[in-house]
Amino acid sequence: MDVNAEFCARCGTAAAEGDHAHCAVMLASIDPPRFCVECGRRMVVQVTPAGWVANCSRHGERTSTSPSVG
Repeated sequence: MDVNAEFCARCGTAAAEGDHAHCAVMLASIDPPRFCVECGRRMVVQVTPAGWVANCSRHGERTSTSPSVG
């Protein structure tokens, strides 16, 4: 999980609230991010054979090859 994240990329709740250890494990293994880490909005996610692409309506696109994802 991104240490500068305001929101959890998997569950969408505030990163400072609760335990997101399980979320971090899932994001590091197989799950693409479902929520924007900057605003907490649900993203449109497309999984491809080569990885994934996630789009936030406010903050744009992230891909599985983007730095500091998840």
